[in-house]
Order: sequence, then C-alpha cells, then structure tokens
Amino acid sequence: MQDITKAMQEKARELLQNKEVELVIGFSKGSLPLRYTPCFIRQPEEAEKLAWGYGCENNLAVYLRKRPEKMAVIAKGCDSRSIVELIKENQVKRENLVIIGVPCRGMIDRQKLSRLLAGKELREAEIKDGLVAVQGKDISASFPLDQLLYDSCLTCQHPNPVLYDYLLGEQVPARGSDTFADVAGFESRPPAERRSYLMKELSRCIRCYACRQACPMCFCEECFADCSMPQWVSKSSLDVQANLFFQAVRVLHLAGRCVDCGACDRACPMGIDLRTLTRKMVRDIQELFGYTAGISLDEKPPLAAPIKTAAGHV
Repeated sequence: MQDITKAMQEKARELLQNKEVELVIGFSKGSLPLRYTPCFIRQPEEAEKLAWGYGCENNLAVYLRKRPEKMAVIAKGCDSRSIVELIKENQVKRENLVIIGVPCRGMIDRQKLSRLLAGKELREAEIKDGLVAVQGKDISASFPLDQLLYDSCLTCQHPNPVLYDYLLGEQVPARGSDTFADVAGFESRPPAERRSYLMKELSRCIRCYACRQACPMCFCEECFADCSMPQWVSKSSLDVQANLFFQAVRVLHLAGRCVDCGACDRACPMGIDLRTLTRKMVRDIQELFGYTAGISLDEKPPLAAPIKTAAGHV
C-alpha cells in the first residue's frame, strides 16, 4: 500500500505541475484507524495528502459529474465502471478526465470489525500477510483480512480498473465467480416471506436519502421522491410502504447502470440491507440482456437501445 501511495502522490504532483489537470480527486488518511476520506487537491505541494489503503471504500465517481475543469481521479474497479456508465450517459467528458487506476484487493468493513471487537475501542491497526492486527483498550487481536472485507468486495468480479490512463500496481485476480447465491436464496422464499423481510428492513428507514446521494448513478435534477406536484411518495419515513416504494423505484432506475459497488449499502446509517434489491436487479439484467454495467464504452446499455439477450433474442 505504501508503494501505491507514493506512486499516487508522484503522479498527482506531476499532473498538477504540468497543468495537465486542475484538480485531483483521491483519498487522504482519516483521524481514526482504517479510515480514509475523499480528498480534493489543486496544488502540487498538496499531493502529499494522498493515501491509499483498505479504507478507501468511497466510490469517487460520485464527484465527477458536470465539473467544468479538467481533473484526475483515483479509481478502483467499481469506480472505473461507474465512470464508464457516466461517460455513456454524457455526464462526464472523457477528454476532461485523467483516470489513475488502482487494482483493488477489497476494502475493510468497519462494522464487521466493530462486531468482532464487541464495542471495545480500536486505537491501532496494522495489515500484514493477510491478517489485520488490532490494538486498543482491553483488546489485542488479529483477524483474517478476508473475514473483514465488505460483502460487495467478496463477490467483486472486476477488482481492476476497466478504464484508465495510468495504472498503479499489479493487477489482481477476481474472487472466484459470483453465482448470486444470495439472490437465489432470497428468491427461494415464499412471496409473503420476501415482502415481510423487506418491510421489516425498511421499517428502520429514516428517509435521509444517503443511499441516493452516495450513488454515482443517482443524478436526477429532481428526484421523484422530492416531487410535490404531483407527490409520488409520502414524505414520512414512518410510512413503511412508501419506504419500500422509494427503494423499489430507485433500484429500477438503476437497471443496467448499477455496478454493485455497495456505496448505497455503506452509506445507510440504519444498516438496512439494500444490496438484496440492487443485486437482484444486477443479476436480472445479466440474465435478461447479457449485460454487465460499466465494462465497455462501446456496449450500449440494454434499456437505451435494442440489444441481444443472453438467449440470443432481440
């Protein structure tokens, strides 16, 4: 990670010094262990702020839309796939963007770690040889790295950037094959049980719209949930049916566009299982149209133009 951080800083400094870009969007270290935060730098000397680690989970593509200046962005696999879709939807100009690709080995889910620590305070963390060694008040332990990765990372088939101008580090292999076993398990339940599960999950929704704001592909100037003339959905988060309606429509709007980065799931302050819905849509689009979002700039989105399905029909 230190080698990638150094290379990232050098490339950002070079791009800014040569005035190839006016802005570099990346990550800097947070004030707590395993935490990183989006970072925006405009001066070559600020390149030292950039860092890379197992806490760089944000999808930075969310910051790229409609920016007038030429910019560079640090992009892992899922970020780059979102960028591909944004370019195809004319939300980002490719000629105004320098993509610094970084192969991704997965990001640590701090909620998983917190549960293992049973509420004890984390003060230090070191990742080495596939283990996460943690230190804190009344705690000293090590956990396998794979045990702590986000679920979206454990099923990721595209850890390497699919589109980039510069690549930092060696490409990494995908984690086996994604069989969508979780989706199949959900679908195997009786309809009443599926509905009951979703209603229970969404009864915790406070309608903060953090899921919407974190998603690079949610960029409508006015969301249907905010409309008052007509009013499509109740404004009260106490209306669980309205919460379900909001999430269902949000996911349908992402059909053929969602790259399963997990940004919506991570952003939810209530810990609602949003990936059950988004992954079902991702799987359905693959089965119906043979399309995986964000893989190619040349492949037309299935809902934008006629396209052959996986079965060969038009």
